Amino acid sequence: MSQEFDYDLVIIGAGVGGHGAALHAVSCGLKTAIIESAEMGGTCVNRGCIPSKALLAASGRVRELRNAHHLKALGIQVSGVEFDRSAIADHAGNLVSKIRGDLTNSLKRLGVDIIQGWGRLAGAQKVSVTTDSGEKTITAKDVILSTGSIPFVPPGITIDGKTVFTSDDAIKLDWLPQWVAIIGSGYIGLEFADVYTALGSEITIIEALDQLMPTFDPDIAKLATRILITPRDIETHVGKLAIKVTPGSPVVIELADTKTKEVVDILEVDACLVATGRIPFTKDLGLETLGLETDRRGFITVDDTMAVLSGTEPVPHLWAIGDATGKMMLAHAASAQGIVAVENICGRDRTVDYLSIPAAAFTHPEISYAGLTEPAAKELGEKEGFEVVSVKSYFKGNSKAIAEGEAEGIAKVIYRKDTGEILGVHILGIHASDLIHEASNAIAQRQSVNTLAYLVHAHPTLSEVLDEAYKRASFSH
Repeated sequence: MSQEFDYDLVIIGAGVGGHGAALHAVSCGLKTAIIESAEMGGTCVNRGCIPSKALLAASGRVRELRNAHHLKALGIQVSGVEFDRSAIADHAGNLVSKIRGDLTNSLKRLGVDIIQGWGRLAGAQKVSVTTDSGEKTITAKDVILSTGSIPFVPPGITIDGKTVFTSDDAIKLDWLPQWVAIIGSGYIGLEFADVYTALGSEITIIEALDQLMPTFDPDIAKLATRILITPRDIETHVGKLAIKVTPGSPVVIELADTKTKEVVDILEVDACLVATGRIPFTKDLGLETLGLETDRRGFITVDDTMAVLSGTEPVPHLWAIGDATGKMMLAHAASAQGIVAVENICGRDRTVDYLSIPAAAFTHPEISYAGLTEPAAKELGEKEGFEVVSVKSYFKGNSKAIAEGEAEGIAKVIYRKDTGEILGVHILGIHASDLIHEASNAIAQRQSVNTLAYLVHAHPTLSEVLDEAYKRASFSH
């Protein structure tokens, strides 16, 4: 380490991205400090991925055990299934405490200095930290900004944290409203609809765009509507904007037509979850000390090496990762970006391959994908002059899925007709979140269905759903 700096690397923000960057920095021999103003672990550990998966696991068991028809088909009878809401909430809370403790301990064990306080840039290679005992300035050869995101609340919606709330409050499961409106049909809205319906609530989903699940591949969105929404206690309002939401008992929601902005309906519900996406947490970071501004949405602009940009030029020794960059707002994407930033700090050229980063919604059954949707792939094909084709294979033809009594779902593979290169894979079905990684790795290697079709998968396993799709793609022409 150069003697002129307190640290080789200072990371502002100890979420999953900052944690991953710190671990990699230590393995590369960098003296590292991490600054956190709130709980270690950030959104993912405390208010996102971790507690929501605990709620989904518990509520999913309740759904399964109450599905007499499904169990009867397996020769099982269960009666009188009951649950304790507060115990389910405690399961999520205990998991958060454990993971947060593990994350903190792993940093301490490796000698990363944890500084509790508000970190902001104080000029080139300088960071000021406001702590309970005052303010101090530390110097670092390199600085990584890893400050994450917060839920976005559209104008006209009043949050009280009890009857109208974001996912930050929903994961506490303080109570079980009888009727919950969910604004937004992205993965957060879908997952909470899954939890609430399993535990007996009725749901109204409000989606401003003209189709449900607008970010998913259209074929997946269509089938997910049939499996995850239609058979459940869920009504939907599509192409409708919640222009005013007033907390209380009841919660009053004014719905307007998205195109005309005219009020078309007024709903009265017990509670409302606002799941309209997330915005970067990038205020008061001292960016102005280096003459930097965020983009109009508040994101920090970076290049493919994760260097912060001033105009089109990288700022020396300043990096940003995770949700604050707006590239791909997923915990594991933040980790990947953190590792790439550290690699570049150490003088090794590396960039992030966003196309191969998988994503999943942990509904029952799950949805996962990597790469492009079919419309996006066709757009690319038109631009670059190649034809795009897709194939589907079905869980109902998979022996393991049939044995589990979970045969609903599809795997869809999108690829170039000329070379067979995989452009996107989308899976809806049991354990979809685990199955997607084979496809994600294939996309990372830019593999062709013509090669993948000859790989061998164990029988009987769910992985054969992808095997079948690859074979259909390669052997059908």
